[in-house]
Amino acid sequence: MKARTLADLSAPLLALRLLTAEFPHLPAPTVEVSTIYPERLELTFHDDFAGFEAWREALNIAPELVVHRVQCDRRTGVLNVHGMFAGAELELTGYAAVPAVEPVLAGSGVGS
Repeated sequence: MKARTLADLSAPLLALRLLTAEFPHLPAPTVEVSTIYPERLELTFHDDFAGFEAWREALNIAPELVVHRVQCDRRTGVLNVHGMFAGAELELTGYAAVPAVEPVLAGSGVGS
């Protein structure tokens, strides 16, 4: 397999440059560009979903396209969505703690 060059990453790098110019006020994500997926720009948000939602709205990605799941530890929620920007595939991922559920004692519900 031929080694990739920096030029092979031009689509996501251009998208990153344009996002920086167009949305400098938005929360800074963790950014990943990879030779494995040379057309993709990944923006990841940790600790809460606010940054994820700010970027999703700014990029006009429909909320119904967002996939929500909870990791197997049941303590971390994950939001994920794909879109396009400036010729690059975008992947937005957000992570946030799932609030602990307080136990309910048997017989303490309505109608007891």
